[in-house]
Amino acid sequence: MSVPTVNIPIQELTRLGLKETATLHYQLSPEELVQDALRTGEGVLNDTGALVIQTGEFTGRSPKDKFTVKDEITESTVNWNDFNLPIEEKYFHVIREKIVAHLNKANELWVRDCYACADPRYRLNIRVVNEKAFTNLFAYNMFLRPTEEELETFQPEWTILSAPDLKLDPQECGTRQHNAAVVSFKHKMILIAGTGYTGETKKGIFSVLNYILPHEKGVLSMHCSANMGENGDTALFFGLSGTGKTTLSADPNRKLIGDDEHGWTNDNIFNFEGGCYAKTIDLSEEKEPEIYHAIRPGALVENTTFFPGTKTIDFSSKQITENTRVSYPLNYISNALEPSIGEIPQNIFFLTCDASGVLPPISKLTPAQAMYQFISGYTAKVAGTEAGVTEPKSTFSACFGAPFLPLHPGRYAAMLGEKMKRHRVRVWLINTGWTGGAYGTGSRMKLSYTRAMISAALEGKLDKMDYHNHPIFGIAIPEGCPGVPTELLDPRNTWADKAAYDKAAQNLAAQFVKNFEKYAAGVQEEILAAAPKI
Repeated sequence: MSVPTVNIPIQELTRLGLKETATLHYQLSPEELVQDALRTGEGVLNDTGALVIQTGEFTGRSPKDKFTVKDEITESTVNWNDFNLPIEEKYFHVIREKIVAHLNKANELWVRDCYACADPRYRLNIRVVNEKAFTNLFAYNMFLRPTEEELETFQPEWTILSAPDLKLDPQECGTRQHNAAVVSFKHKMILIAGTGYTGETKKGIFSVLNYILPHEKGVLSMHCSANMGENGDTALFFGLSGTGKTTLSADPNRKLIGDDEHGWTNDNIFNFEGGCYAKTIDLSEEKEPEIYHAIRPGALVENTTFFPGTKTIDFSSKQITENTRVSYPLNYISNALEPSIGEIPQNIFFLTCDASGVLPPISKLTPAQAMYQFISGYTAKVAGTEAGVTEPKSTFSACFGAPFLPLHPGRYAAMLGEKMKRHRVRVWLINTGWTGGAYGTGSRMKLSYTRAMISAALEGKLDKMDYHNHPIFGIAIPEGCPGVPTELLDPRNTWADKAAYDKAAQNLAAQFVKNFEKYAAGVQEEILAAAPKI
């Protein structure tokens, strides 16, 4: 085995079944990983020095191929559903053996020790073993990085084995098709086979933390971004991919805590990650300068194309996918907070990309409405984020993160409700989707207006405004907002055909009510009363 200066824990790797045949690259720097990726033909450099790669067949998550091992630990604790798909333990062993055998045939492997959770009280040590150099670079960017001193005594709690080039036999492996991401809480291992999409690595650990932290540690885990003002006031931004979590939390006037995954303890907010994973479709320096300038040496750009005859990325191109992305370390954002730990939040924003064009661009929620909206988790799946999604599609994702929540949504909702009540947090619903009509007729809400509305809320400027309630959804719409045309604030005003708006609003309200039926038996009457009126 050929290894760099840091001593690789060979004995522990051989316990996994890995043989001393491949060249093992342990704990390489980003510069070394980029050179390896170039040498092996995994990617090319763009004109700013970032590594540009293609993830192959899968350019987004494949939720129907993500499995959790059903065993004595998970059988009665995991909320088995369309997202938490069970797989028998015997198939876990088969898939692990297949991956190990596949990795043992490789000429080179890339190994990294890293961890999740910025709060040292909840730190989760992770070891990743990769078939591809670019996947190891992704792990460097996205997870937290131990010091050389910490590496000397590093003991991994969880292991990730990644083999994108391995195609599984579904009948032999108990899977749906040739790719799979399998989580075993008993063996503390994540197996990824048949897909090069790097997000499977990130979301695998997120799902693990969404089980461990609430179930074992009493910490609320959240699919949200977070930032903090000069006075220490923290804001949270909940939302599914494509609703604006990364974009809106990268505010030049506030410190970025993190762009996607956080924990809420009794005394703080902390980031799970050490980096950001931002969508780059239609990225521009003018609209998103922090993300734009993060695309530099060490950044990993996925599934973009170049302008012909150049190495300049065409961010408007959807030739490969609309789910184009870049990963980079948190410190690539000029005002990132390190360590990424913030105070108890004062404001929470629920971000929805409303493809129907019905919801207001900003509205204030009562505590009961906040719980109703959190449990509902309404948004539109944006094209490319998941396999098979080609245009915005209305969906309800409990707690704005159902695909990553192993426990029942009620567990997370109850914890959030208790914290919001105790700390008297203000909650806002933000529609980053369509106005003036539904998708295909209306137009997408301007980012500059959304930023202005969020700034006004954070600065207390909306506290002085008069409000009126939406006739169907009951949420409070401000009469004015600095920097935003008044006519945009009430969505009905933006539709040329008011009768068409009323019909669309009734239709969306009916979708909310129908979706909430499965939660009705387990929530308080005041939350049920916060439902839209049909």
